[in-house]
Amino acid sequence: MAAPEGPVLLFPSTSSASARVEAVVVFNICDSYVRRPDQAERVIGTLLGSVLPDGTVHVRNCYVVPHSESADQVALDIEYHHNMYASHHKVNPKEVIVGWFSTGFGVSGGSTLIHDFYSREVQSPIHLTVDTGFTRGDASIKAYISSNLSLGDRHLAAQFQEIPLDLRMLEAGKVGFDILKSTIVEKLPNDLEGMESSMEKLYVLIDEIYKYVDDVVEGRVAPDNKIGRFIADTVASMPKLSPAAFDKLFNDRIQDNLALVYLSSITRTQISIAEKLNTAAQIL
Repeated sequence: MAAPEGPVLLFPSTSSASARVEAVVVFNICDSYVRRPDQAERVIGTLLGSVLPDGTVHVRNCYVVPHSESADQVALDIEYHHNMYASHHKVNPKEVIVGWFSTGFGVSGGSTLIHDFYSREVQSPIHLTVDTGFTRGDASIKAYISSNLSLGDRHLAAQFQEIPLDLRMLEAGKVGFDILKSTIVEKLPNDLEGMESSMEKLYVLIDEIYKYVDDVVEGRVAPDNKIGRFIADTVASMPKLSPAAFDKLFNDRIQDNLALVYLSSITRTQISIAEKLNTAAQIL
């Protein structure tokens, strides 16, 4: 289905609707963005929660829905969406579909098609956008509702209105959210990159310990018995291996990791092929 002309944005909203978003939802969205396929520019998904007595939409959970999009059409994996919702509903029947989310700043042209689908799933869904770069602080997260803008019997466009968004969090969630805003990660490191990073950190720690012991021996730093006992216990806990045996053990572990990476890649490829063969994405 071809996309209509770009959505109309109105600020601020005159509607009484509002939204409240839990910290775990923002974390899940950002984690999904980092883990997205290489060819995907953004991730979209379903928001779960409830509507409070005062009309506030309380978003407490979410999950990603596989999709593909181009300039004039959007394809959602509808079967995957329904299966995921059924699974979530069995665990927590009080959480229902309240809208959908997408990464990026603001509403795009393709958002109209996706919002139309969720309007068939639930009445008056909200649309949550998350700029994962957090270039505008708390303003990087926005919530919208939509209504049809018509001229007589002719549908012109979707009218998106920004609604008030409550990001109040518990202290633990606030600390994590502040760290999330200050940390920008485009992609998660793979196993070998993670091992290399860990080894670099280990070398730095060993150098710091070596320097501390050398300073104590030379009298430049006052000795600390607790630190001395901790270093002694650490050294004593290490197995006695010859350099050749250690090299062999280390190389064997690297080969094991390479084999796991290869098998994981094959598994992902098989799953992707099976999904394309068994599940046809519905063109909205």
